[in-house]
Amino acid sequence: MVSTRTPLIAGNWKMNLDHLQAIAFVQKLAWTLGDAKHDFGDVEVAVFPPFTDLRSVQTLIAADKLELAYGGQDVSAHESGAYTGEISASFLKALDTGYVIIGHSERRQYHAESDEIVAAKVKAAVGKGIVPIICVGETSDDLEKHGASAVPVAQLRAALEGLPKGTDVVVAYEPVWAIGSGQAATAEQAEQVCAALREVVKESLGDDAAAATRILYGGSVKSGNIAGFMREPNVDGALVGGASLDVDEFAAIVRYKKHVGV
Repeated sequence: MVSTRTPLIAGNWKMNLDHLQAIAFVQKLAWTLGDAKHDFGDVEVAVFPPFTDLRSVQTLIAADKLELAYGGQDVSAHESGAYTGEISASFLKALDTGYVIIGHSERRQYHAESDEIVAAKVKAAVGKGIVPIICVGETSDDLEKHGASAVPVAQLRAALEGLPKGTDVVVAYEPVWAIGSGQAATAEQAEQVCAALREVVKESLGDDAAAATRILYGGSVKSGNIAGFMREPNVDGALVGGASLDVDEFAAIVRYKKHVGV
């Protein structure tokens, strides 16, 4: 059966580009993609700039009616209060933010975010109508000890616990051993884990949600390997890191359909 899920190509800028650089980047990206709309067809494209860029990106996209979505790189589990440096889901919603990345491996590793914290952030985002992109993935040690699916499945099950049936989420499988390494998982490896993650969505959120939920692959995604991932029935897009900072390369990833029939 052919999937009806709209592919999502999401560019996570991480801690790169100030607000002036962000404006120039988004303008160039929109021009590049708009100039080749027929080449990539029905694909949703989203950018995830640093918090200080969000207002500038929102204003530009709204004013010029650009066909781009945008989101936050993180969100607080708290609504308001004495949480210095935190950004609440309400703040993101006030900027018409559609998505937010939650549980990225860098947050888990460098900021000691547990499954419980990730789950609380997911609930905070969902409560304000923001679609969470829930990141899960295994380290090389996890892979050796438990296999490819065990840790991501457990992480996703924890993140979805207590959410109402039919909740709109996006899942991003990002094997930690592949991120920034230049060595991506194979398409077959990604499909195996993404299929297992879809079963978790089915168990937690129901059949309809499982059919509708987009599951992305992230980890050394490039224009040269994206089409292979997109051929797999349970891979619905990509969470792109370093390559999303190069307009031409990111646009080539978005235009994967031009090169290989999917």
